[in-house]
Amino acid sequence: MTMASSNTQDGHLDAIFNQKNALRTQVRKTLKAIHPSHRSQQDDAIQNIISEAPWFKSSLRLCAYISCSALREVDTSKLLSQILQDPVSDGKKLYVPRVEDKNSHMRMLRISRIDDLIANSMDILEPAPIDAYGNAREDVMQANEPVDLFLLPGLAFDKSGRRLGRGGGYYDTFLKNYKDLANTRNWIQPLRVALSYSEQILDEGVIPMTSSDVPIDALVSPAGVIPITTAAINRMGP
Repeated sequence: MTMASSNTQDGHLDAIFNQKNALRTQVRKTLKAIHPSHRSQQDDAIQNIISEAPWFKSSLRLCAYISCSALREVDTSKLLSQILQDPVSDGKKLYVPRVEDKNSHMRMLRISRIDDLIANSMDILEPAPIDAYGNAREDVMQANEPVDLFLLPGLAFDKSGRRLGRGGGYYDTFLKNYKDLANTRNWIQPLRVALSYSEQILDEGVIPMTSSDVPIDALVSPAGVIPITTAAINRMGP
């Protein structure tokens, strides 16, 4: 690559970086303006849609985010409880995020009950690396079986699968690493499903993308499920 083309590429990435930040500011304002009762109604609707879905019920190994109300993320508390209290939970495994550093390094660790979560320095709940018995929690990257489903957060999405995160790169880095692991082991890729308030779904093409951004397979909003990729359409139905 010549220096001129390298500079052009850098300039392009800078422009995308600035576009994303402007969009984040705009979406945060929109989220802040949603009345708490309306947000709560959307939380219930989204969780009800997912909890009743065959593709959710049939998933045995799941990665899901722990919602943070201060960040105005779609609530996942009922879904997490449902997974952990499932009558066949012996067969279900739940992995949740733990941020390890400020360099986009995040692990997904297995929990067996909500009490396994502790508040970090940002007051966000996450699993301690060691369980109550002094054993290291199972890291999904070291698990012997593939994950069926990822339930993902984000600031904004579109119906072509673009996702705008908060800028830390934690989920994109993790999703890429897991995708590579699944390919190496010849596993079926997990379904990447984002939870979204209706106000977070933007027009197609508004969210800029780079090669490090990992798209989603499907969106769930209060209006229902939006399968995007062929994998999602096949597993979720029409």
